[in-house]
Amino acid sequence: MRLNTIKPADGAKHAAKRVGRGIGSGLGKTAGRGHKGQKSRSGGFHKVGFEGGQMPIYRRLPKRGFVSLTNHRNVQVRLSELNALPVDEVDLLVLKQAGLVAGNALSAKVILSGEITRKVVLKGVGATKGAKAAIEAAGGSVAA
Repeated sequence: MRLNTIKPADGAKHAAKRVGRGIGSGLGKTAGRGHKGQKSRSGGFHKVGFEGGQMPIYRRLPKRGFVSLTNHRNVQVRLSELNALPVDEVDLLVLKQAGLVAGNALSAKVILSGEITRKVVLKGVGATKGAKAAIEAAGGSVAA
């Protein structure tokens, strides 16, 4: 293969429409632009969303703030729920299998709600300051 012999595959390229070249071509006279109006003229175009000078809809509607698409996949787990788990090492997979968090959850965070009375080791699961203190007071640990 040589660079000077490369060409597109058969059927990959189409001949450009030759407009305004007589009645027999099917695109003569108005060249497919219809009759009159801004879009029939040369240079006749306007920007996307232009509504003829009327205040465009994207400026009439109020702005709304940022909405995170992954926010609902970051879940909270209570200390009391952790206390009820049969295992000592807790990670996201264990929480999913126990049904405490949804299967599509991206992350979990333990919050200080309820009590914990046994030793639990958190791995890859976040914890609030109060929840971390409670876990450590019960003899457990939090590894982020």
